[in-house]
Amino acid sequence: MHIIPAESIAGIRVVPLCDAIGPMHGSIRRPLPETFPGSTPQQWERIRAEHPEAFEPDGEWVLHFHCFVLDIPHGPTVLVDTGVGDRHSPAASWAPVPGRLVEALSSAGLSPADIDVVVLTHLHSDHASGAVADGAPVFPNARHVVQRRELEWIAANPESPVGGQTVRPLREAGCLDPLDGPSPLAGKVELVPTPGHTPGHQSVVIDDHRLVVAGDVVLHPIHLLDPSVRYAHDEDPEAAAATRAALLERVRDRGGLLAAPHLPAPFVRP
Repeated sequence: MHIIPAESIAGIRVVPLCDAIGPMHGSIRRPLPETFPGSTPQQWERIRAEHPEAFEPDGEWVLHFHCFVLDIPHGPTVLVDTGVGDRHSPAASWAPVPGRLVEALSSAGLSPADIDVVVLTHLHSDHASGAVADGAPVFPNARHVVQRRELEWIAANPESPVGGQTVRPLREAGCLDPLDGPSPLAGKVELVPTPGHTPGHQSVVIDDHRLVVAGDVVLHPIHLLDPSVRYAHDEDPEAAAATRAALLERVRDRGGLLAAPHLPAPFVRP
C-alpha cells in the first residue's frame, strides 16, 4: 500500500490513511454542476486543469476517502473518522466499498486495538461506517466522540441506516461519548463544532488552526477556489458555506494546513 507522508504540527504527528478512492454511484450521483450549485463553467475548467486527479476520464468526480491518525506525545492515539466500512455497511449503496482502513492502519504500524479515541466528525455513512463490523466495534478500546447534536439529528432520521448499524452498536457497547460544543481533546488538540454539512458536524483543530482535520467542511477543490459554492448534500447549505469561509480564513491567517478527507491530496494549504 502507498504510504502518504505525515505532517507534524506542535509535536503532534498527523498520519493520513487512504480508506478508498472512487466515484459516487447509485441515486446519489449527479452531474457536478448540480452537485455544486452556483459553480461556473469557468471554475470547472480551471479545477480540471489544476486537479486532474479529482476527475474520471468522463469528467465525473473521483473522491478520495481519507481518515487520519493523531499521534499525540504523552496523549491518546486518535483516529479521525472510520471510512466507508465493509460490503454490508451503510455506505455500500453509493461508495467504493470495502474500505481499506484496517490495512492502512497496519501499514502505519497500528492495529485497531491501539486506538484510544475515535473522533467522528459527523455521522454520514462514509465517515462512520467503518466504526462497526458484524455488529461490534472495530476499535474495541476506543471511546467514540461525536457531538450530541449530531446524535439527535440521526435519531430524528430513522431512515438513516447509520443509526441502526453504527450508532446503536456503539451505544450498546458503552463506548459512545456525546459532546456538547467545543471540547479539549489533548494538549493543543480540540474539537470544534463546524455545522452546516450536518447539524452536529465537528472538526479537529490543532495548535489554534495550524492544522485542521476538517471533515466535510471542504469537499472538493472547487471549495478552495470559491468557498461560497454550495454542495447538494449539505443539510444547511447557507450555514455550511459560512462555516467553510470562516474556517478557511482562520487557517490561512495561521499559515496552516487543511486536512480534508475527500480532496486528492490529504493536506493542502488553502
